[in-house]
Amino acid sequence: MSFNLDRDLCFFDIEATGLNVIRDRIVQIAIVKYFKNGNEPEELVMLINPGIPISEEAMKVHGITPKDLRNKPTFQQVAQKLFDFIGKADLAGYNSNRFDIPLLMEEFARVGLELDMNRRRCLDIQRIFYKMEPRTLRAALRFYCDKELTDAHDALADVKATVDVFKGQLKRYEGVNLIDEDGNVIESPIKNDMQQIHEFTNDLKTIDATQRLKYNSEGIVIFNFGKYVGQPVAEILSKDKQYYHWILNKEFSFQVKQIVKKLVKEYEQSKQ
Repeated sequence: MSFNLDRDLCFFDIEATGLNVIRDRIVQIAIVKYFKNGNEPEELVMLINPGIPISEEAMKVHGITPKDLRNKPTFQQVAQKLFDFIGKADLAGYNSNRFDIPLLMEEFARVGLELDMNRRRCLDIQRIFYKMEPRTLRAALRFYCDKELTDAHDALADVKATVDVFKGQLKRYEGVNLIDEDGNVIESPIKNDMQQIHEFTNDLKTIDATQRLKYNSEGIVIFNFGKYVGQPVAEILSKDKQYYHWILNKEFSFQVKQIVKKLVKEYEQSKQ
């Protein structure tokens, strides 16, 4: 199938040092450019030395390490080549509107190049998926149970529909293996076992409901936000009392405040 193009179109994907489009940097970019004149697509792939550390979480996702980038060019050294390759093409990607495009714009801006988006179209393929395959309770009831939700947003009707959907899921996925994003096979993750369902549907590294705190790979509670992101909560707050009291007095959840108090108290007692 050929694309019906009135402009060149660049599909692209970025791997980065983390998920913050302002602070993080590109470590790899791949672009496939389709031409409106029908010429064969061209590809451009680059590894880029970001000049800042790569987060542990990011390395687990893309597998690119500082060693892989040691002798690679910086973004400033390749920026003009990338800028010229993209040209005036429209941009497309998966979740690109929220991540890849703003991150690329920031990188170009730091070296004095403006990726002008005013006359450039953006095609986010993830949005097609989400809109055409909605993840609503009504859609789930139709998919798993072949039933229609009649009293939508009536609390009892929604609860009963949720029960039906769960039963439908247990039946549909009985004995079905899952292949995760890394290609690993998880044998029969959906079973009529509530502990297993709990583990499957929750990020067990996240500690609180608002996802402000989480465990690192060593089981230490670290910040999942703010200026101390990735650093140990107890140690930092024991030293930075101003930040500690800021958390206790700002609009953080009761759960976060209780966890923070407990961690700081236990840390300071261990140092006595």
